Amino acid sequence: MKKIILLFVTFCTISVFSQKSKLDEGIKLGIKGGLNVSNLMGDVDDLDLGIRTSVHIGMLAEIIVSDKFSIQPELLYSGQGTTVGSVPGFSRYKLNYITLPVLAKFPVLKGLYLETGPQVGFLISAKNKTNDSNDKIKGIKTLDFGLNAGLNYEFKNGVFIQGRYNLGLTDTGATGDDNKRASNSVIQFSLGCLF
Repeated sequence: MKKIILLFVTFCTISVFSQKSKLDEGIKLGIKGGLNVSNLMGDVDDLDLGIRTSVHIGMLAEIIVSDKFSIQPELLYSGQGTTVGSVPGFSRYKLNYITLPVLAKFPVLKGLYLETGPQVGFLISAKNKTNDSNDKIKGIKTLDFGLNAGLNYEFKNGVFIQGRYNLGLTDTGATGDDNKRASNSVIQFSLGCLF
């Protein structure tokens, strides 16, 4: 964790002291990471579900189209899922994805931006973790589509903070019943740097 923080600070320092601005070229690159607070929603009322906290980390590009609009594609690892049951017998559904959000970014106030757009996620692992086991979950769908909306505040040195909600549009297959839907629902809090 210390190495990741050191790498983040190094990139941000380089971006502050670099002579040539990516903004002048019409594109900025960046890194980001943070906290995920996720759950499943849909036909899950009969299940005792709670939140799962995990992380997301990855890279992004901001393609500046005009002063009032830019496009921001991202490539992220995102830990999602839910908890089932209560202590002491609860288990965690760990659904881990590589996600590709493509966001439209609009300025609201100086430094504050509204971000919204679609996302596709590719499942890389699905496990049910209990105190005694860490078993693969069968039947989880490999593609996950969703919509994102959130706010981003960017400081003058390129460091930014984000808050975002991802609404899953497809059934994950987590209920094991074709007649019941369970979609991802994820709140993300991020810290990042553009350089």
